[in-house]
Amino acid sequence: MIGLLYKTKKALKESVGQELRYEETSLFGSEYVSNGNITGVGPSPYQRKWYAVVTMTDNKIEKVK
Repeated sequence: MIGLLYKTKKALKESVGQELRYEETSLFGSEYVSNGNITGVGPSPYQRKWYAVVTMTDNKIEKVK
């Protein structure tokens, strides 16, 4: 699961239209996709306080669930 580097899920939602700030955590390759859905945890991969599914389009955040 990718680490989403935002203090809150609300801060992530306010970043729609911008590039995603993230940290890769997988030992098996990149989890980031420029077009599609990314499942992540925040505010870091080590402090799991909230989860989100981020829809990406052309390396920009389109939607956050």
